[in-house]
Amino acid sequence: MTKIKISVPDMGDFKDVEIIEVLVKDGQTINKNDSLITLESDKSSVEVPSTHSGKIEKVNVSVGDKVNKGDTILTLDSTESTKEVKKEVKMVEKESKKVKVPQKIASPIISAPEVPRSGKSSASPKVRKFARELGADISAVQGTQRLGRVSEDDVKNFVRSQVTVSGGKVEKKKYVEEYSHEEFGEIQIKDIPRVKKLSGPHLVRSWTEIPHVTQHEEIDITEMEQFRSSLYDYYSGEKIKVTPLAFIAKALVSALKEFPNFNASIDMHSSKIIYKKYFHIGFAVDTPHGLMVPKLRNAEQLSIQEIGEELKEISKLCRELKIDKKEFFGGSMTISSLGGIGGTFFTPIINPPEVAILGVGKSFDRLVKVKGKIVSRKILPISLSYDHRIIDGAEGARFCVYLSECLGKDFAFKLAV
Repeated sequence: MTKIKISVPDMGDFKDVEIIEVLVKDGQTINKNDSLITLESDKSSVEVPSTHSGKIEKVNVSVGDKVNKGDTILTLDSTESTKEVKKEVKMVEKESKKVKVPQKIASPIISAPEVPRSGKSSASPKVRKFARELGADISAVQGTQRLGRVSEDDVKNFVRSQVTVSGGKVEKKKYVEEYSHEEFGEIQIKDIPRVKKLSGPHLVRSWTEIPHVTQHEEIDITEMEQFRSSLYDYYSGEKIKVTPLAFIAKALVSALKEFPNFNASIDMHSSKIIYKKYFHIGFAVDTPHGLMVPKLRNAEQLSIQEIGEELKEISKLCRELKIDKKEFFGGSMTISSLGGIGGTFFTPIINPPEVAILGVGKSFDRLVKVKGKIVSRKILPISLSYDHRIIDGAEGARFCVYLSECLGKDFAFKLAV
C-alpha cells in the first residue's frame, strides 16, 4: 500500500472556489477518474476526479470549504506501486499546467455511492439564479439528478408544489413555524381586528392578481396652499378650513374625465373593460377599528368646500361604525393620504375592482431657483399605482403630469366648479 495525497489541480485564474459537493467518504474504495468533489465558481461548476485507485483513508474537506490549487482533498491508500504513483503524479502536474478550467463542464456519468451532504442544495449557478428569480429557496428544493443535484425542472416542480387546487380554487400550502415565538421571550396574543380580518384577503387578492406599477411625482402646490390658507367666510369673517384632500379629490375627478382608463374595471371572464360614467372617489380612513375605504359619491357635482364637508361627515360615520356597508363599494378610484402622519413616497395597493389608486404623502418645503432668485416652494409627493393590464407607463406618466397641472399654479382654472 502507498499513501497518496490527492490535491486540487491547477484551476487557472480561479481562486477560493467553493466545494458544493463531497462525493466520497472515509473508508470508501474508489477507482481512478472517479469524481471526488464538485467545485462551483460564479461562472461554472466542475467535478474533480481522482488521479489514482485505492481506499480512502481520510477526506480532508467538507461542503462549504473554499479551496485553491494544491489544497489536499483526501489521503488515499493506493494499490499502485510507488514508482507508478510518482510517474502518474508527474504526468498529472505536467498536464494540469496546460489545461485551464472551462466556463462550463458537463458532469461525467459515473457510478458513485450516495454520500450524506449538508443541508445546502447542490445546483449550478444558472439554476440558483433561476430559483432566485422565482422566489424559491434553493435549499428547500429536492434534487432529482445524480446525488440530489437540483435542475431547472426541479425548481419549477417545487414552485408548483407550493399551491394546491381545491374546488377550482388555488390554495397555498400552510406552513408551521419551526420554533414557537414564546421560545424566544415574552409575547402577547390578541385577536386580529374584525375590519383587518375582512380586508386582509382582499389585499392579498389585489397584490397577487393585479400587476402593479407605481409611479412617483412631486407636485408644486405653493399657490394652492396660499389660496387654501386665505379662505374665509365673506359674511362672518371666520376662516374656512378645507383640507388639501378636498383639492386633491377635485383634481382627481378632472383627471379621470381626461383619462377614462383610470375610471374603469376589468371583467376577466368576458375579457371586457367596464368604463364608468360616474365619479365616486374612495378615500382611506384611519379608524380605531382599522382602515376603511368609503366612497365620496358624485364628487364631480360638489364644490371643493362641499367635498371637504362630505369627507368629514363620512369619516365620522366610519369611526362610529355607522356607515352603510354598500358605501365601501362602487368606486372610481381611491386616494390613500398619509399627509397627516408623515412620509413621502410609498406603494399603495389597488382596491379592486378599481384599476388605480393615488397615494399622497406629507407636503414639504423646498428651496428652488426662480428667475435668478432662491425661493421656497411647497412640494406634494404623490405615488400612483395602476393595473398594468389596462394602463401603460406612458399613460400613467401623462396622468401624473395632468394632476400636477390641476394642483399647480393654474389650479383655479382646472378645478373651477
